[in-house]
Amino acid sequence: MARRKRTFEKHVKPDTKYGNLLVGKFINNIMQEGKRTTAEKIIYDSFDIIHERTKKGGLNIFEQALKNVSPLVELKSRRVGGANYQVPVPVAGERRTTLAIRWIKAAVKNKKGKKMAEKLADELIDASNKIGASMKKREDVHRMADANKAFAHFA
Repeated sequence: MARRKRTFEKHVKPDTKYGNLLVGKFINNIMQEGKRTTAEKIIYDSFDIIHERTKKGGLNIFEQALKNVSPLVELKSRRVGGANYQVPVPVAGERRTTLAIRWIKAAVKNKKGKKMAEKLADELIDASNKIGASMKKREDVHRMADANKAFAHFA
């Protein structure tokens, strides 16, 4: 008998301004209590701030940041013979973007003292330059996976 629940595909609509599925997914993740217009305003304002600072498109920086932050491997806990092992597992395509969005959002939430749009713009610029808190999270996960490479045969 199968232990896992069946997963159903979620149909994410692209955002209204750019028609991009990734931006639509990011808006859904940022959104709280169903306030879509507030989430859209935050993201579009951050794209404008990025455009002012870098003279590149905000959407281009966003896509580059997501590509840089998305992990190649992650750790899954496996129970073998009464002991729990952290087993490194390669990450599939959809989960890579989900983790990248989650880590960028967490990094932005931990910053203090500015508006959400400014914090998001800072983090996206940093992530596109391969620095910042979300990139540090990715590096930590990769480092942990490398340290636990000995348990890869349990996968």
